[in-house]
Amino acid sequence: MKIKSVDLVRVERPDGPLLAARSQAGGTLSASTAPAQKSEARRKAWPTEIEVANPMSRFPRFKPRRQLYAASQWPGFAVKITAEDGTWGLGTSAGRPAAAVIEDAFAHILVGEDCLAIEKAWDMMFRVSKSFGTVGIATVAISAVDLALWDLAGKLQQKPVYQLIGGPVRERIFTYATGDDVDWYKELGFKGFKLPCQYGPADGLWGLEQNERRVAETRETIGDDCELMLDCYMAFDVEYSVRLAERLKPYKLRWLEECLIPEDIKSHIDLKERLPWQALAGGEHFYTPYPYQQIIEHRALDILQPDIHWVGGMTACLKICHMAEAAGIEVCLHGGGRDPYGQHLTWAVPNAPWGEYYIGSDPGIPLAEVSEPGALVPQNSYLEFASRGPGFDLGIAEEWLLPYKS
Repeated sequence: MKIKSVDLVRVERPDGPLLAARSQAGGTLSASTAPAQKSEARRKAWPTEIEVANPMSRFPRFKPRRQLYAASQWPGFAVKITAEDGTWGLGTSAGRPAAAVIEDAFAHILVGEDCLAIEKAWDMMFRVSKSFGTVGIATVAISAVDLALWDLAGKLQQKPVYQLIGGPVRERIFTYATGDDVDWYKELGFKGFKLPCQYGPADGLWGLEQNERRVAETRETIGDDCELMLDCYMAFDVEYSVRLAERLKPYKLRWLEECLIPEDIKSHIDLKERLPWQALAGGEHFYTPYPYQQIIEHRALDILQPDIHWVGGMTACLKICHMAEAAGIEVCLHGGGRDPYGQHLTWAVPNAPWGEYYIGSDPGIPLAEVSEPGALVPQNSYLEFASRGPGFDLGIAEEWLLPYKS
């Protein structure tokens, strides 16, 4: 079966409730795909209410909020790949630059190729992007196409994607909540919590004290029988990371995450050498499997966190998981506990036992009301295995797909 067309679309769901037990994360689908909210919020969620340390924190103009410098007007879109018999698969993404790469560089080389030759399609996109740069925007574009091909492959073979990649290896997935509204996450039953770190090197000793205070408060709130992690979002250098880790020893962090700029592999190696006792996680802003190869070789991270929408899709994530498994290293996809694509991979990969469930919605709004098509919603910190339909089983009808205009 050959690929007939590769189209960019937007997803517009009709009014009314979505199919039961559907959800998604990361903002890769447009807001109109989410079910209508019925509950009232108790307060505004943390993303617009607190400062979070980030790579731009050294510049006072942008320090207070990430929203002050974030790329604007990058709407969500999806890639629809249609086979000769009319069967179609969908991969979601966001941003006009990625959409342009797919439309201008990838679509025409994929039409006429075998629908099931996913490795070949990935290699073609990887190589055709060499002249304008693969990592970053082009890898995001590759991811969307790759996910659409896996969705299509599952539909053509009448199997869920987790079956295509080996079948389920666990009956449930432990999920942790990412965000700062810890009281709300605890009420929802989560047993794992990942805080955003609010302050970094620009805040000096005062910032170190405030970071420790927030971690201490959270440990007291959740107790000693819950997991606690800290997300540093590329905001630190090696010295600050070491000083903060030393202060946080009493609070038994499961890991420190993404302390450093992702391109600086040498500093990752140095940091692990200076913190052999502290588990380090990262990788959501690595692109293609190649940086992971270097990280694994030097054992510079203990938990790898590729993003299935950024790193190169399901195909790239599987390569990373297999490399990591051979080295005895765990994988926890960035946002993968809430994302339908990530959930399929996590069901089927032995060394990916946890899923991240990012919560940026207002406290008081049940997760089912702010979720998007295709993913299960955790109960008491676990996703219980449930058989799925063909492909990623996104629950998106073809009549919801309208032409995308950048």
